[in-house]
Amino acid sequence: MVLSQCYGAIKYTLVIVNLIFWALGLSAVIVGLWMLVDKTFMVSLTQEQHNYHAGLYIMIAAGALLLIVSFLGCCGAYRETQCLLVSFFSVLLVVIVAQIAVGAWVYGNRDRIEPLVKNVLTNTIKNEYGKIEYRTHTVDSIQSGLGCCGANSPSDWAGSKYGGPHDRDGIQLAVSTGSNNIYRIPESCCKTKDNELCENIREIKVADRVHDEIYSEGCTDKLLGVLEQQGVTILIVIIALGAVELIGLIFSLILCCAIGSSDRYKA
Repeated sequence: MVLSQCYGAIKYTLVIVNLIFWALGLSAVIVGLWMLVDKTFMVSLTQEQHNYHAGLYIMIAAGALLLIVSFLGCCGAYRETQCLLVSFFSVLLVVIVAQIAVGAWVYGNRDRIEPLVKNVLTNTIKNEYGKIEYRTHTVDSIQSGLGCCGANSPSDWAGSKYGGPHDRDGIQLAVSTGSNNIYRIPESCCKTKDNELCENIREIKVADRVHDEIYSEGCTDKLLGVLEQQGVTILIVIIALGAVELIGLIFSLILCCAIGSSDRYKA
């Protein structure tokens, strides 16, 4: 009687675990499709658009795989079907091994994150802002959201295709042509909500100090700080997910063995 209750608890726990997997898989598919459609999403800062799309396709595929895994596990546990449970165990084991491999690769390449972020942000500001719409929106979101301007400082805009420097008539000049050259920064660099004031202080002479109502810090360090903070959160989520997957793996094996023993007993 006690053993039967124990197997019943394992069965319904496995069903709940697979419902969690199903929700995670569905979320990954929905978010991945949304990010494919919404080009202004912050992750679109990646340097090569095909790499960005490849990452989203992998995310969608992983979500779809999780939906399949959860279906096998949920049906196998609820209907007590040994074949489905074996399939669930096998696929989930492959998923766990793949996650460990990806985690090891990310850990081994963690030192590349800082120069990657700096290079991508600098290149976007210098060459792509104002020319590629979704990357323009991305930089504006970072600057206004994090309270920063440029990759390292507002002066980064002086060397950009968007910012200048220009003369008073708006003709673009080389930085070396004189101290009267003026470069322009985006509105998202302004602290003030006064549009008129912001418009007046957005044009800055090369080598002059920026106005107090303009963000003076660069975005690279702030963005890396956010990624580091989010990295801790992501690590906790991954550990929790791994624990749930391990429970699913063990419980499916126990339930599968129990069903096999029950079938032999009936025979």
